[in-house]
Amino acid sequence: MARAHDIGGLKGLGPVEIERDEPVFHSEWEQRVFGITMATLGKGLYNVEQFRSGIEEIPIVPYMESSYYERWIVTLETNLIRAGVVSEDEIDARTVELSRHPGTDVGRREEAEFCEMLLSVIQAGVSPERDVEAPRRFESGDRVIAAGTTAAGHTRLPRYVRGKQGVVARLDKAFVYPETNVEGAGENPEWCYCVRFEADEVWGDGAEAGAPVYVDVWESYLEPA
Repeated sequence: MARAHDIGGLKGLGPVEIERDEPVFHSEWEQRVFGITMATLGKGLYNVEQFRSGIEEIPIVPYMESSYYERWIVTLETNLIRAGVVSEDEIDARTVELSRHPGTDVGRREEAEFCEMLLSVIQAGVSPERDVEAPRRFESGDRVIAAGTTAAGHTRLPRYVRGKQGVVARLDKAFVYPETNVEGAGENPEWCYCVRFEADEVWGDGAEAGAPVYVDVWESYLEPA
């Protein structure tokens, strides 16, 4: 089942609008959402795949009508509810309270060590690269099929290459496998590959000539062609 974010190759969405000199944040509330998200991720209340999945679960119309950080608010609430940190009723009640009394003190807690850790993560990032002992199933030049996924929810395999044939163009390292991590079933890292798909294979006879598509693919998504 396609999710709202998986729009690669769809027509009728209009041009991509580029905001010149776009600021990092457009308003203070976006900064707060970013900070709260980093803090709750840092506390281990949910993982990155669960964060992504919460955005992907937004129905298509509100997804398309929402801004970048409005989608972050949705997944933040979704994951905190699932983690048992707050309930939907508590969020609704607090929203009403703050709308009536916007000057209400929301409280503050100082955790200097945790703050330093978060700053280092934001500046340097955290790699999902992992070590694995299993040998690779594919090598450069192998013809493969993006056979797809059995996941009903979160996956990192774009819809537009599912069932398509391509060639392994580069061998990548092993990374956390998203489909088990999102379920809380472990990281289960796998080898990844950069696969080249010819334009006409992906888009059909009307595709632009000489415009292949390169997609980074986890090993589980591939089968020999």
